[in-house]
Amino acid sequence: MKSVRVVVVGAGVVGFSTAVCIAEALPFCSVSLLAEKFSPDTTSDGAAGILFAAEFPDIPLERQRRWFKYSFDHLLDIAQSQHSPDAGVMLSSGWQIFKEVPADKKPFWSEFVIGFRSMTDGELKRFPDHKFGQAFTTIKCECSSYLPWLHHRFTKAGGQVEQRKVNGLQELSNGYDVIVNCSGLGSKKLVGDNEMYPVRGQVLKVEAPWLQHFIRDGDGKTYIYPGVHCVTIGGTRQEGDWRLQVDEGEAKSIVERCSGLEPSISRARVLSEWVGLRPGRRNPRVEREVVQLQGRGVPVVHNYGHGGCGVTLAWGTALDALGLVRQCLHEMPQQAKL
Repeated sequence: MKSVRVVVVGAGVVGFSTAVCIAEALPFCSVSLLAEKFSPDTTSDGAAGILFAAEFPDIPLERQRRWFKYSFDHLLDIAQSQHSPDAGVMLSSGWQIFKEVPADKKPFWSEFVIGFRSMTDGELKRFPDHKFGQAFTTIKCECSSYLPWLHHRFTKAGGQVEQRKVNGLQELSNGYDVIVNCSGLGSKKLVGDNEMYPVRGQVLKVEAPWLQHFIRDGDGKTYIYPGVHCVTIGGTRQEGDWRLQVDEGEAKSIVERCSGLEPSISRARVLSEWVGLRPGRRNPRVEREVVQLQGRGVPVVHNYGHGGCGVTLAWGTALDALGLVRQCLHEMPQQAKL
Protein backbone atom coordinates (compact mmCIF):
# COMPACT_ATOMS: atom_id res chain seq x y z
CA MET A 1 0.00 0.00 0.00
CA LYS A 2 1.47 3.35 -1.03
CA SER A 3 1.29 5.52 2.01
CA VAL A 4 2.11 9.13 1.05
CA ARG A 5 -0.03 10.99 -1.48
CA VAL A 6 1.79 13.55 -3.64
CA VAL A 7 0.14 15.70 -6.29
CA VAL A 8 1.91 17.63 -9.07
CA VAL A 9 -0.02 20.50 -10.67
CA GLY A 10 0.96 21.24 -14.28
CA ALA A 11 1.66 19.10 -17.37
CA GLY A 12 4.29 21.14 -19.17
CA VAL A 13 7.91 20.08 -19.38
CA VAL A 14 8.60 21.19 -15.79
CA GLY A 15 5.51 19.42 -14.39
CA PHE A 16 6.10 16.10 -16.12
CA SER A 17 9.84 16.13 -15.41
CA THR A 18 9.12 16.71 -11.72
CA ALA A 19 6.39 14.05 -11.61
CA VAL A 20 8.70 11.47 -13.24
CA CYS A 21 11.55 12.24 -10.83
CA ILE A 22 9.28 11.83 -7.79
CA ALA A 23 7.47 8.70 -9.03
CA GLU A 24 10.70 6.91 -9.96
CA ALA A 25 12.70 7.89 -6.86
CA LEU A 26 9.96 7.48 -4.23
CA PRO A 27 8.05 4.28 -5.05
CA PHE A 28 6.31 4.36 -1.66
CA CYS A 29 4.50 7.55 -2.75
CA SER A 30 1.27 7.62 -4.71
CA VAL A 31 1.93 10.37 -7.26
CA SER A 32 -0.82 12.11 -9.22
CA LEU A 33 -0.49 14.79 -11.89
CA LEU A 34 -3.36 17.22 -12.45
CA ALA A 35 -3.58 19.76 -15.25
CA GLU A 36 -6.13 21.59 -17.33
CA LYS A 37 -4.08 21.19 -20.52
CA PHE A 38 -1.85 18.40 -21.80
CA SER A 39 0.32 17.97 -24.88
CA PRO A 40 -0.14 19.18 -27.61
CA ASP A 41 -1.85 22.15 -25.91
CA THR A 42 0.84 23.31 -23.45
CA THR A 43 3.26 26.22 -23.76
CA SER A 44 6.09 23.67 -23.85
CA ASP A 45 4.73 22.12 -27.05
CA GLY A 46 5.54 25.18 -29.14
CA ALA A 47 8.95 25.76 -27.60
CA ALA A 48 11.93 25.52 -29.90
CA GLY A 49 13.44 23.39 -27.14
CA ILE A 50 17.08 24.20 -27.77
CA LEU A 51 19.33 24.13 -24.69
CA PHE A 52 20.63 27.62 -23.89
CA ALA A 53 20.49 29.30 -20.50
CA ALA A 54 19.87 32.86 -19.45
CA GLU A 55 21.55 33.95 -16.22
CA PHE A 56 19.09 34.74 -13.43
CA PRO A 57 20.15 37.65 -11.19
CA ASP A 58 19.38 36.40 -7.67
CA ILE A 59 20.09 32.65 -7.79
CA PRO A 60 23.61 31.46 -6.91
CA LEU A 61 25.49 30.70 -10.11
CA GLU A 62 26.51 27.30 -8.78
CA ARG A 63 22.85 26.32 -8.47
CA GLN A 64 22.15 27.52 -12.04
CA ARG A 65 25.18 25.56 -13.29
CA ARG A 66 23.84 22.44 -11.58
CA TRP A 67 20.38 22.89 -13.11
CA PHE A 68 21.86 23.22 -16.60
CA LYS A 69 24.35 20.36 -16.22
CA TYR A 70 21.78 17.90 -14.86
CA SER A 71 19.30 18.78 -17.61
CA PHE A 72 21.94 18.58 -20.34
CA ASP A 73 23.35 15.26 -19.13
CA HIS A 74 19.85 13.77 -18.79
CA LEU A 75 18.87 14.77 -22.33
CA LEU A 76 22.27 13.79 -23.77
CA ASP A 77 21.77 10.28 -22.40
CA ILE A 78 18.42 10.13 -24.22
CA ALA A 79 19.86 11.62 -27.44
CA GLN A 80 22.52 8.90 -27.49
CA SER A 81 20.10 6.05 -26.74
CA GLN A 82 17.54 4.04 -28.70
CA HIS A 83 14.84 6.30 -27.23
CA SER A 84 16.04 9.36 -29.16
CA PRO A 85 13.43 9.29 -32.00
CA ASP A 86 10.51 8.49 -29.69
CA ALA A 87 11.51 11.17 -27.17
CA GLY A 88 12.25 13.80 -29.83
CA VAL A 89 15.70 14.53 -28.39
CA MET A 90 18.65 15.12 -30.74
CA LEU A 91 22.05 16.78 -30.92
CA SER A 92 22.11 20.13 -32.73
CA SER A 93 25.17 22.08 -33.87
CA GLY A 94 25.35 25.70 -34.93
CA TRP A 95 26.23 29.28 -34.15
CA GLN A 96 25.22 32.04 -31.77
CA ILE A 97 26.20 35.41 -33.27
CA PHE A 98 26.45 38.93 -31.83
CA LYS A 99 26.32 42.39 -33.38
CA GLU A 100 28.62 43.61 -30.59
CA VAL A 101 31.21 41.59 -28.71
CA PRO A 102 29.50 40.45 -25.47
CA ALA A 103 31.02 41.24 -22.08
CA ASP A 104 30.95 37.54 -21.23
CA LYS A 105 32.43 35.58 -24.13
CA LYS A 106 32.16 32.28 -22.25
CA PRO A 107 28.77 31.97 -20.50
CA PHE A 108 28.50 29.71 -17.45
CA TRP A 109 26.89 26.92 -19.47
CA SER A 110 29.66 26.82 -22.11
CA GLU A 111 31.60 24.05 -20.35
CA PHE A 112 28.61 21.69 -20.41
CA VAL A 113 27.70 21.86 -24.11
CA ILE A 114 29.93 20.07 -26.62
CA GLY A 115 32.89 21.68 -28.38
CA PHE A 116 32.22 25.30 -27.37
CA ARG A 117 34.58 27.77 -29.10
CA SER A 118 34.69 31.25 -30.61
CA MET A 119 33.90 31.42 -34.33
CA THR A 120 36.74 32.14 -36.75
CA ASP A 121 36.81 35.22 -38.98
CA GLY A 122 36.15 32.93 -41.91
CA GLU A 123 32.97 31.59 -40.29
CA LEU A 124 31.78 35.09 -39.43
CA LYS A 125 32.13 36.29 -43.04
CA ARG A 126 28.63 35.08 -43.89
CA PHE A 127 27.22 37.29 -41.11
CA PRO A 128 28.60 40.76 -42.06
CA ASP A 129 26.43 42.61 -39.48
CA HIS A 130 27.86 40.56 -36.62
CA LYS A 131 31.25 40.99 -34.94
CA PHE A 132 31.49 37.92 -32.74
CA GLY A 133 30.14 34.39 -32.58
CA GLN A 134 30.21 31.10 -30.70
CA ALA A 135 30.09 27.63 -32.26
CA PHE A 136 28.99 24.56 -30.31
CA THR A 137 26.81 21.48 -30.21
CA THR A 138 23.85 21.46 -27.87
CA ILE A 139 20.58 19.51 -27.63
CA LYS A 140 17.19 20.09 -29.23
CA CYS A 141 14.25 18.63 -27.34
CA GLU A 142 10.95 18.61 -29.24
CA CYS A 143 8.23 18.64 -26.62
CA SER A 144 5.51 17.44 -29.00
CA SER A 145 7.32 14.07 -28.73
CA TYR A 146 9.10 14.49 -25.38
CA LEU A 147 5.98 15.26 -23.31
CA PRO A 148 4.05 12.14 -24.44
CA TRP A 149 7.25 10.14 -23.83
CA LEU A 150 7.51 11.52 -20.26
CA HIS A 151 3.78 10.90 -19.79
CA HIS A 152 4.32 7.22 -20.63
CA ARG A 153 7.38 7.03 -18.37
CA PHE A 154 5.36 8.56 -15.51
CA THR A 155 2.47 6.10 -15.80
CA LYS A 156 4.94 3.23 -16.13
CA ALA A 157 6.35 4.30 -12.74
CA GLY A 158 2.84 4.07 -11.27
CA GLY A 159 1.82 7.70 -11.68
CA GLN A 160 -1.82 8.71 -12.10
CA VAL A 161 -2.89 11.45 -14.52
CA GLU A 162 -6.11 13.47 -14.36
CA GLN A 163 -7.24 16.31 -16.61
CA ARG A 164 -8.88 18.99 -14.49
CA LYS A 165 -8.44 22.65 -13.72
CA VAL A 166 -7.16 23.44 -10.23
CA ASN A 167 -8.44 26.86 -9.16
CA GLY A 168 -6.83 26.95 -5.73
CA LEU A 169 -4.58 24.83 -3.51
CA GLN A 170 -7.40 24.42 -1.00
CA GLU A 171 -9.08 22.06 -3.50
CA LEU A 172 -6.19 19.64 -2.91
CA SER A 173 -5.80 19.93 0.87
CA ASN A 174 -7.83 16.86 1.83
CA GLY A 175 -6.67 14.47 -0.86
CA TYR A 176 -2.89 14.87 -0.68
CA ASP A 177 -0.04 15.03 1.82
CA VAL A 178 2.36 17.07 -0.36
CA ILE A 179 1.47 19.51 -3.17
CA VAL A 180 4.02 20.27 -5.93
CA ASN A 181 3.20 23.40 -7.90
CA CYS A 182 4.53 23.38 -11.47
CA SER A 183 1.78 25.54 -12.94
CA GLY A 184 4.03 28.02 -14.76
CA LEU A 185 2.25 31.24 -15.64
CA GLY A 186 -0.83 29.78 -13.90
CA SER A 187 0.91 30.43 -10.56
CA LYS A 188 -0.07 34.07 -10.92
CA LYS A 189 -3.63 33.02 -10.01
CA LEU A 190 -3.10 29.65 -8.32
CA VAL A 191 -0.81 30.96 -5.56
CA GLY A 192 -1.23 34.72 -6.11
CA ASP A 193 2.31 35.28 -7.35
CA ASN A 194 2.35 38.83 -8.71
CA GLU A 195 5.97 38.46 -9.82
CA MET A 196 4.74 36.30 -12.71
CA TYR A 197 4.21 37.91 -16.11
CA PRO A 198 3.77 36.62 -19.68
CA VAL A 199 6.56 36.85 -22.25
CA ARG A 200 4.83 36.41 -25.58
CA GLY A 201 6.61 34.30 -28.18
CA GLN A 202 5.61 33.82 -31.80
CA VAL A 203 7.26 31.28 -34.12
CA LEU A 204 6.75 29.69 -37.51
CA LYS A 205 7.39 26.07 -38.45
CA VAL A 206 8.76 25.89 -41.99
CA GLU A 207 9.82 23.19 -44.44
CA ALA A 208 13.55 23.58 -45.10
CA PRO A 209 15.17 20.14 -44.94
CA TRP A 210 18.40 21.49 -46.44
CA LEU A 211 19.17 23.39 -43.23
CA GLN A 212 21.25 21.39 -40.74
CA HIS A 213 22.70 24.00 -38.37
CA PHE A 214 21.01 26.36 -35.93
CA ILE A 215 21.65 30.11 -36.06
CA ARG A 216 20.73 32.27 -33.09
CA ASP A 217 21.22 36.02 -32.77
CA GLY A 218 22.63 36.83 -29.34
CA ASP A 219 19.68 39.12 -28.58
CA GLY A 220 17.47 36.00 -28.50
CA LYS A 221 14.86 37.49 -30.83
CA THR A 222 15.94 35.99 -34.16
CA TYR A 223 16.69 32.30 -34.51
CA ILE A 224 16.58 29.33 -36.88
CA TYR A 225 16.42 25.88 -35.26
CA PRO A 226 16.31 22.79 -37.54
CA GLY A 227 14.41 19.89 -36.01
CA VAL A 228 13.32 16.35 -36.85
CA HIS A 229 10.30 17.22 -39.03
CA CYS A 230 10.63 20.94 -39.68
CA VAL A 231 12.61 24.10 -38.91
CA THR A 232 11.43 26.50 -36.18
CA ILE A 233 12.06 30.17 -36.94
CA GLY A 234 11.35 33.09 -34.65
CA GLY A 235 10.71 35.01 -32.74
CA THR A 236 9.38 37.60 -30.30
CA ARG A 237 9.97 38.37 -26.60
CA GLN A 238 7.11 40.69 -25.58
CA GLU A 239 6.90 41.12 -21.82
CA GLY A 240 3.45 41.70 -20.36
CA ASP A 241 1.71 40.81 -23.64
CA TRP A 242 -1.14 38.31 -23.21
CA ARG A 243 -2.14 38.06 -26.90
CA LEU A 244 -2.43 34.47 -28.12
CA GLN A 245 -3.43 35.37 -31.66
CA VAL A 246 -0.90 35.16 -34.51
CA ASP A 247 0.23 38.63 -35.58
CA GLU A 248 0.76 38.59 -39.35
CA GLY A 249 3.01 41.67 -39.22
CA GLU A 250 5.28 39.87 -36.77
CA ALA A 251 5.25 36.72 -38.88
CA LYS A 252 6.46 38.76 -41.86
CA SER A 253 9.17 40.37 -39.70
CA ILE A 254 10.35 36.94 -38.49
CA VAL A 255 10.74 35.66 -42.06
CA GLU A 256 12.59 38.83 -43.09
CA ARG A 257 14.96 38.76 -40.10
CA CYS A 258 15.70 35.05 -40.48
CA SER A 259 16.25 35.46 -44.22
CA GLY A 260 18.86 38.09 -43.34
CA LEU A 261 20.82 35.35 -41.53
CA GLU A 262 19.95 32.48 -43.88
CA PRO A 263 18.72 33.73 -47.31
CA SER A 264 17.19 30.37 -48.30
CA ILE A 265 14.55 30.79 -45.55
CA SER A 266 12.65 33.03 -47.98
CA ARG A 267 12.08 29.90 -50.11
CA ALA A 268 10.81 27.72 -47.24
CA ARG A 269 7.15 26.73 -47.14
CA VAL A 270 5.34 27.77 -43.95
CA LEU A 271 3.76 24.72 -42.30
CA SER A 272 2.23 26.38 -39.22
CA GLU A 273 2.31 29.44 -36.97
CA TRP A 274 2.22 29.38 -33.18
CA VAL A 275 2.00 31.77 -30.24
CA GLY A 276 2.78 30.93 -26.61
CA LEU A 277 3.24 32.78 -23.33
CA ARG A 278 6.47 32.02 -21.50
CA PRO A 279 6.15 32.03 -17.68
CA GLY A 280 8.24 35.14 -16.98
CA ARG A 281 9.69 35.83 -13.54
CA ARG A 282 12.83 37.61 -12.32
CA ASN A 283 14.03 34.24 -10.98
CA PRO A 284 12.50 30.75 -11.11
CA ARG A 285 10.86 29.80 -7.84
CA VAL A 286 12.18 26.45 -6.61
CA GLU A 287 11.49 26.28 -2.88
CA ARG A 288 9.14 24.84 -0.27
CA GLU A 289 6.77 26.29 2.28
CA VAL A 290 3.97 25.16 4.58
CA VAL A 291 0.58 26.59 3.59
CA GLN A 292 -2.42 26.66 5.91
CA LEU A 293 -5.26 24.97 4.05
CA GLN A 294 -8.58 24.24 5.76
CA GLY A 295 -7.05 24.28 9.21
CA ARG A 296 -3.92 22.22 8.61
CA GLY A 297 -0.40 22.95 7.44
CA VAL A 298 0.23 21.35 4.04
CA PRO A 299 3.77 21.23 2.61
CA VAL A 300 3.93 22.86 -0.84
CA VAL A 301 6.95 22.61 -3.15
CA HIS A 302 7.12 25.25 -5.89
CA ASN A 303 8.90 24.75 -9.22
CA TYR A 304 7.87 27.42 -11.74
CA GLY A 305 8.84 30.70 -13.39
CA HIS A 306 11.49 29.41 -15.82
CA GLY A 307 10.70 31.98 -18.54
CA GLY A 308 12.19 30.84 -21.85
CA CYS A 309 14.41 28.25 -20.12
CA GLY A 310 11.79 25.62 -19.28
CA VAL A 311 13.17 22.85 -21.49
CA THR A 312 16.74 23.88 -20.66
CA LEU A 313 16.36 23.68 -16.87
CA ALA A 314 13.39 21.33 -16.32
CA TRP A 315 15.26 18.19 -15.27
CA GLY A 316 17.69 20.10 -13.06
CA THR A 317 14.96 21.95 -11.18
CA ALA A 318 12.90 18.72 -11.04
CA LEU A 319 15.75 17.05 -9.15
CA ASP A 320 15.85 20.03 -6.77
CA ALA A 321 12.07 19.74 -6.30
CA LEU A 322 12.49 16.01 -5.58
CA GLY A 323 14.99 16.91 -2.85
CA LEU A 324 12.50 19.37 -1.37
CA VAL A 325 9.76 16.70 -1.39
CA ARG A 326 12.15 14.36 0.46
CA GLN A 327 12.65 17.09 3.09
CA CYS A 328 8.88 17.46 3.47
CA LEU A 329 8.49 13.71 3.98
CA HIS A 330 11.36 13.63 6.49
CA GLU A 331 9.64 16.28 8.61
CA MET A 332 6.19 14.73 8.37
CA PRO A 333 4.67 13.20 11.52
CA GLN A 334 5.14 9.43 11.47
CA GLN A 335 1.40 8.71 11.52
CA ALA A 336 0.93 10.63 8.27
CA LYS A 337 3.17 8.11 6.53
CA LEU A 338 1.23 5.08 7.76
